[in-house]
Amino acid sequence: MPEPSTQPEHSGTLPSAPETPPSPTREVRADAASYAGLEGPALPPSRGLTDLPPDVAELAEAAAAPKTPAPPGQKPRHPLVEMLLIAAPTVVTMTSYTVMQFIDGFMVSRATDQVTINGVAQAVAGDQLVAAQGNGGMTVWLAMSMVLGLTGVINTYVSQNLGAGRPERGPAYAWNGLWLSAFAAILMIPYGVALLPHIYAWLGHEQPLRTLETQYATILCYGAFLTLGARSLSHFFYGIHKPTIIMVCALLANVLNIFLNAMLIYGRDGVPADWAGAGILQPATWLARTIDLAPMGVTGAALGTVIGSGIELVIPLGVFLGPGMNRAFKTRAAWRLSAPHLRDILKIGWPAALMFLNEMLCWGYLMSGLLPKAGEAAGEDPVLHNTAGWIALRYMHLSFMPAMGMSIAVTAIVGKCMGMGRPDLAAKRAWLGLSVTLAYMGLCALAFVALREQMVRVFVDDGLEPERIDALVRIGASVMIAAAVFQLFDALAITLSGALRGAGDTIWPGVVTVILAWTCIIGLGHLLIDLAPHLGSLGPWIGASLYIMALGSALLWRFGRGKWKSIKLVDADAKPTA
Repeated sequence: MPEPSTQPEHSGTLPSAPETPPSPTREVRADAASYAGLEGPALPPSRGLTDLPPDVAELAEAAAAPKTPAPPGQKPRHPLVEMLLIAAPTVVTMTSYTVMQFIDGFMVSRATDQVTINGVAQAVAGDQLVAAQGNGGMTVWLAMSMVLGLTGVINTYVSQNLGAGRPERGPAYAWNGLWLSAFAAILMIPYGVALLPHIYAWLGHEQPLRTLETQYATILCYGAFLTLGARSLSHFFYGIHKPTIIMVCALLANVLNIFLNAMLIYGRDGVPADWAGAGILQPATWLARTIDLAPMGVTGAALGTVIGSGIELVIPLGVFLGPGMNRAFKTRAAWRLSAPHLRDILKIGWPAALMFLNEMLCWGYLMSGLLPKAGEAAGEDPVLHNTAGWIALRYMHLSFMPAMGMSIAVTAIVGKCMGMGRPDLAAKRAWLGLSVTLAYMGLCALAFVALREQMVRVFVDDGLEPERIDALVRIGASVMIAAAVFQLFDALAITLSGALRGAGDTIWPGVVTVILAWTCIIGLGHLLIDLAPHLGSLGPWIGASLYIMALGSALLWRFGRGKWKSIKLVDADAKPTA
């Protein structure tokens, strides 16, 4: 990347954009007092909360706060209503990603595949397909995680400029996120073609699993720009508090993905007739038989995911470049690569990228390396422990992905409040978002314990040998209990990391995440395999649980200290916007 200049390089514009985009944000301290009359009266002090600990009192006050003050001419909203209006579409979006993975896993678990190893064709059952899909997806997301972490701070800059009255500054960050996505997508191709087979061999994966997971991952690598670009652009819409656009596209992508899965995974053989929704998917079967399409197994699942990601990029990009957005935000003016805006993204984005990369690396090694190793140490089939782990993780996704949606919404709201010069309001909204996330993930924890065996059986094909079925249910159920233990701590970590990111506090959380992950997931995971091999894959899951509990506690302490309130990212010399 060229050396960033001291002045923005935005001299060129498209013909449809009469004004050039402004320079990127600079660290200028906002005069919060100048906004007092516009923002409205301060929130009244809590009543009857003086005897509570400060953090608990602040959480209770946020939940019981009066309507949020609004600029003249706009109707004020209660904080919870404001939070849910922004968070609900984001939660639906993140949940839809989880549902897509859930459905992919379910559909491949009911499929069979065929691979040729050393000239010999081998039939592969659904339990190995679930492991192949999970391992392949994890290693691809690991490679993309640096860019995903970097572009996540687009939300921070866009929302803070929105609060500071400079919304036209936001599109430049979205465009540079797209440029970063394009550069990373080019590098993903040799990663998938040349490196991944060796990575799976180094992890000790045997055939035919290694061939299947390589097939799945390589296709995802070819479609990396669709995924990365869609995520980059989505953070712009989250930052301007218009998440509904992304939600609609995610739901459309889900519907298309299900149809394509039915056609591509099962081909002319058709979906299993005993499915409750088999009749709805008959058009997919009809089309596959019309073109005489052979079943594609995990390869078909990968193609369906990539095409669905294309929907999530193309439609928002059309809205982004449309006349309405261009009039409001000058979205067509900032399309050129900008060193100053890249520098802004890197300034607070590198710790978030490090945090995301580290999480993906450690969790990927847990799922693809430690779990099979622990199963082998216990004298059992390592594929069983790998598959049971992926089954349990599907349900963890149903828990933490909606929480990630709330975290993204909290980032946008905290960012806007910080841009307005109101860190006090930012804190109250963060506590409110946390209370919602705690309630949801607490319910998930109860379900994980009460329904653990039934949940695992959803992904177990009745056609497997009874011994394998019993082993999968036994191993998966124990992992579900481990997941239930850390749910509330995960709510703390997910929500408060989003709040700190919205304020621009990313270095401390990033460093702490790296230290705790390597200590608990990697170090303790290996230690428990060596010292307590009879635990099987439950040993590494205990290490992972302790990691989340420690991280949630650390981020709660960091947020409560309040140092993030003094961080200034944007020029707030303009009237705040709605």
